[in-house]
Amino acid sequence: MTNILLKVTDLKVAYGGIQAVKGVDFEVREGELVSLIGSNGAGKTTTMKAITGTLPINDGDIEYLGKSIRGQGPWDLVKQGLAMVPEGRGVFTRMTIVENLLMGAYIRDDKADILADIDKVFTLFPRLRERRDQLAGTMSGGEQQMLAMGRALMSRPKVLLMDEPSMGMSPLMVDKIFEVVRDVYAQGVTVLLVEQNASRALAIADRGYVMESGIITMTGDAKQMLNDSKVRAAYLGE
Repeated sequence: MTNILLKVTDLKVAYGGIQAVKGVDFEVREGELVSLIGSNGAGKTTTMKAITGTLPINDGDIEYLGKSIRGQGPWDLVKQGLAMVPEGRGVFTRMTIVENLLMGAYIRDDKADILADIDKVFTLFPRLRERRDQLAGTMSGGEQQMLAMGRALMSRPKVLLMDEPSMGMSPLMVDKIFEVVRDVYAQGVTVLLVEQNASRALAIADRGYVMESGIITMTGDAKQMLNDSKVRAAYLGE
């Protein structure tokens, strides 16, 4: 039995008087790429915020590495190897690319390895290398997304959570983002990908979950879900 790294049980989250997540269960096993798909407003981002401790949960539990992390904040979780690339990127706009990447490694003190990891990020994203001393706020949305992904990788995560990485990107940039998600996964990082682009997300995933109105309505092998007529009708516009 493969190790379960992240387990969400009967998760309920409400904010602003609205029950956004209504009792969700799912798990992510070691070495998997799991895609959580669903339309806008389904509760996907709320679920991610609850996992990373940026939104309080009303009920249920979240276990990481076999222990409950309910009530812990992003700072605690990054130290334990759980990193998030948030929706809307959230880069430090008044810092350079290199400074942003160094912020991603703030929990580490292995200087030589940190520099080697910056180089790895630059290999993944050559465009960042060209602009290494540029302020992050002056970059395009696609470049900022690359930087947010690179910064999360600098913490050397065991599990990488990605919230809508392709949102608002040009088709060319969407190709690049999914290519990088695949590369990161191929390097042995376990990935939970939340994505509105269902066909792309399921095409690279091992397993998928469909979320609708705050509940999980379907789960299974990602490739089988891609060929499922209900999924195709609801999310792939067929």
